[in-house]
Amino acid sequence: MNFKTSMVFSLISGAIFFCSFSFKNQDVLKASAERGKDVYINNCQSCHMDNGEGMEGTFPPLAKSDFLMKDIKRSIHVVLEGQADEMTVNGKTYSTPMPAMNSLTDQQVSDVLNFIRNSWGNKGALVTEKQVKELRKTE
Repeated sequence: MNFKTSMVFSLISGAIFFCSFSFKNQDVLKASAERGKDVYINNCQSCHMDNGEGMEGTFPPLAKSDFLMKDIKRSIHVVLEGQADEMTVNGKTYSTPMPAMNSLTDQQVSDVLNFIRNSWGNKGALVTEKQVKELRKTE
């Protein structure tokens, strides 16, 4: 095999590997988000509402939320530890405390975040159980 043929083969192999990894990652994200919907309904919906729009002035929106989407680690911490500090979401200030959800398993936390971060106009990367577990250790 000459150098040119070898390079083309390597590029094609790399592209196939990347695409298969990407599709697998999307399948994992989709399954996680589907599980996360139930977690959301049971733990979050009463404040953040069916459509993730929250309640203006009281409960911040999760739909199209700049606060939620900006920092995965912060989002994990908020779910695990709650949020007592004032926050600004989409230009509006909210000060109603959010209770800690530390009774959720690592999978439930990653699932609910994958649901929220990929619903109502949000488009986010996969949040893994491993990320949650590592951040839970630092509490």
